[in-house]
Amino acid sequence: MKKYLIIFAILVSYNSAFSQQKLVKHIDFDGIKDTVYVDVKTSKIVCRLSTLKFKKITSKGSETSTENSIIEPTKNGFEYRVDWIRAGYANQFRYNKSLKRVQLIGMSRYALGNAANDGSGESSVNLLTGDYIGEWNYFDPLANKKRGALIKLPAIKTKMSDNKIFLEDFSDAIYYSYADKCSELFGFARAKRKKFRNNGKS
Repeated sequence: MKKYLIIFAILVSYNSAFSQQKLVKHIDFDGIKDTVYVDVKTSKIVCRLSTLKFKKITSKGSETSTENSIIEPTKNGFEYRVDWIRAGYANQFRYNKSLKRVQLIGMSRYALGNAANDGSGESSVNLLTGDYIGEWNYFDPLANKKRGALIKLPAIKTKMSDNKIFLEDFSDAIYYSYADKCSELFGFARAKRKKFRNNGKS
C-alpha cells in the first residue's frame, strides 16, 4: 500500500510541475525575454512582459483540467493548447504593440468523432482577418453499397468576425462559442451534402 502511495505522490508532483512549466521567450519585441505559463492552482494563463515591467497579466479561470493544457511557442507569440483523448483545441496569442496588450489572434480545434469517426476533422479561424476554414467528415451508413463509409465534406470557407479579444478576457467560454459556431457550420454542410447524395449527385 505504501508503495502505491509513493507512486501516486510522484505522479501528482510530476503533473503539477508539468502544468507549471514556463515558456521564456521574446513576446513584446523589446529584446528582453518574457514569461508565460499556466497557473495550476488558479487555472489561469499568466503572462509577465518586460515592456509592462513584468506585471502579472492573467486570463480568466478555466474549467478545463490544467493537466491537459500546455503553453507552446509560436513565431511571434505563444499558443495555449488543450488535448483530450479524442479532441482538442489551440488558441494563438500575440502582443499588440500599438495597444500594448496580449491579443488572441487565432483558434483551432480538432476531433476524432465517434467510433466510426463521424464528426472527425479540424478547423481554424484567423481572428485578424475573420477567415474560417473547416475540414470535416461524416459517416454515411447508406454509402458504399450500404456498408457505410466516411464521407469527406467539401472545405467550409467563410467569415467569422468577432471583437478583439485580449488575454484578460480569455476563458473557456471564448473557445466554446467558437466550437458551437463550428458545429453549426458542420451541421449545415453535412445536411447539404446528404441532400445532394440523396438526389443522386456525387
